Amino acid sequence: MTIDRKISFKRINIAILVISDTRNRTNDRSGKLLSKLIIKSGHTVVDNKIVKDEKNEIRKKIKQWISDKNIQAIISTGGTGITSRDITPEVFQEFFEKEITGFGETFRMISFRKIGTSTIQSRAIAGVSKKTLLFALPGSPGACQDAWDKILKWQLDSRFKPCNFIELIPKL
Repeated sequence: MTIDRKISFKRINIAILVISDTRNRTNDRSGKLLSKLIIKSGHTVVDNKIVKDEKNEIRKKIKQWISDKNIQAIISTGGTGITSRDITPEVFQEFFEKEITGFGETFRMISFRKIGTSTIQSRAIAGVSKKTLLFALPGSPGACQDAWDKILKWQLDSRFKPCNFIELIPKL
């Protein structure tokens, strides 16, 4: 991993969406962890919401955030499994202008090293909508930590070389 210190760090605004039928402000560990990691990396958490695994609730929040020109990225946690209530990837795909297939592939490669073949149950996904980057992560704190530390922290750093998402935002 290479950081070019001659390039200025560009802070971006990130919204966090916790998708769960069982999480609330008291017992949500993944959303809190993401918030802490984002701020520690120098970015701003501009909103943090918890919604149920309901298509309309997820759609409403994503639609609101991608319409907000002050939000450059949305990171969700939860709802990426294979049970009947896990609908996050399907809802996110409704908004994608382009899917970033390498994100899910890379996440599962990283996850495989920790949890072996259980990683095939993860449908982590990413894409772009209206100049906003969207990332859907699994609901576990460990998965959120891995996604941030091994992928997002670097790709959301304008100094990361050979390339990063931040330098692409103006071209989306």
